[in-house]
Amino acid sequence: MTVYGFIGAGNMAEAIVRGTIAAGTPTTDVLLTSAHDSASRLAAATGARHVPAPADLVAASDVVVLAVKPHVVPEVLESLADALAARRPLVLSIAAGLSTERLAQMLPPGARVVRAMPNMAAAVGQSMTALAAGAAAGAADLETARALMSTVGRTVVLAEKDFSAFTALAGSSPAFVFQFIEALARGGVAAGIPKAQAVQIVTQAVLGSALTVQAEAADTGDAGRGRTPADLIDAVSSPGGTTVAGLVALERAGFSAAVVDGVQATIARDRALGA
Repeated sequence: MTVYGFIGAGNMAEAIVRGTIAAGTPTTDVLLTSAHDSASRLAAATGARHVPAPADLVAASDVVVLAVKPHVVPEVLESLADALAARRPLVLSIAAGLSTERLAQMLPPGARVVRAMPNMAAAVGQSMTALAAGAAAGAADLETARALMSTVGRTVVLAEKDFSAFTALAGSSPAFVFQFIEALARGGVAAGIPKAQAVQIVTQAVLGSALTVQAEAADTGDAGRGRTPADLIDAVSSPGGTTVAGLVALERAGFSAAVVDGVQATIARDRALGA
C-alpha cells in the first residue's frame, strides 16, 4: 500500500484524508503533521497517525502531500531538504499558485512533483481537481496523484499553462453558482415563497441540471450521442413557453456575456497574482 504523508492539516487536507480513508486506505498509511495542533486533532478524529516531526513523516512516506499555505512552502521545503533527498518521495502539492517548476527549484535535484488544484467541493466528495506533472514526474506518478485526488471527486490532467482558466471554471465558479442560486431564490421570495424553501427548491433544480449535463457528457462516447448544454436548453424550451420567455429576458440583461466576463476577469487576476 502507498503511505501518504500530509504536511498541513487544514480544510482541504482534511477532506483528502477523509476521502482516502473512506476509499479504503488503512489509517496506518495516512500520516499527518502540522505546525499547530490541527494534525493531532485530525488524527484523533480519523484514526490517521500523527507524526510530530515533519522529517520523520517524510522518511516514512511514499507520497508527501504539501497542504500548507503557499507563502510557507519555501521554509517548509528548506527545512526538509535532507529528508526529501534521502527518501525521494513523490511530492504532491495542493499549494495554490506554485508551479511545478517553482516547486522543483525548492526541492532536491530530480524530485518528482505533481501539482493538484482541487476545489471546495472536495469537502463533500465532489471536487473537480486539475493535475499537472512536473518535468521529472512520470506517468505512474501522475496516476498515483490521480488515484488520491479521485477519492474526493473527479480529476482532469491539464497543461499547467491552463491552470488560470481552470481556476475560473472550477476554483472560483462555485461562488458564481452560489450567487446564481441566491438570485434564483430571491426571485422565488419575490413571488411569495419563503426563503429557506426557495433555496431548497433551487438547489435541487441546479443539482439535477448539473447531473443531467454530466450524464449526457458520459454518454457521448465515440458515437457522439450525448446532448450539449445548448441541446438541453432547446429540450426544455417550448415555443412561446415560459422557459424561453425567461431565457430571452436573461439574455437581454446580458446574462451570458456577464458570465464570460466573470471568467475572463478571474483568469486575468490569477495570472496577475502568479506573475
